[in-house]
Amino acid sequence: VQLQASGGGLVQAGGSLRLSCAVSGRTLDPYDMGWFRQALGKEREFVAALRWSVASTYYAGSVRGRFTVSRDAAENTMFLQMNSLEPEDTAIYYCAAKLNQRWPPRQPNEYPYWGQGTLVTVSS
Repeated sequence: VQLQASGGGLVQAGGSLRLSCAVSGRTLDPYDMGWFRQALGKEREFVAALRWSVASTYYAGSVRGRFTVSRDAAENTMFLQMNSLEPEDTAIYYCAAKLNQRWPPRQPNEYPYWGQGTLVTVSS
C-alpha cells in the first residue's frame, strides 16, 4: 500500500484546509485509514480514523466538530476537511493505513503503512 498526502499550506486562524491522501497498491475494503499529526518537538498524535468499507469515522477530542474525514472510493482517496483552524493545529499531517482490527485504531504503532506527510501552518 502506497500513500501520498497533499494539501497542506499556510492559513490564518479560523481558516480551512482540505488534505488528501491518495492510496495505491490494493483494494482498501479490508483497511482502516488514519490521520495523525506531529508538531515540532512533540510526539505523533492521532487525529481521525476511517473504516474504509463502511465509512465509519472517529475523531480525537481536540478536533471533533472542526475536522471531517471522508473518502472517495472511486478515486481511492481519503480526505481531511479542517475548519476553524487554530495555531495549535500547526503540524505535519500524515495519513496511514492498516488492516481492519481493533476499532478505533488510535495508536501510531498500529499502522504499518504511512504517507510522507504534509505541513499545515496556522498563523495567529
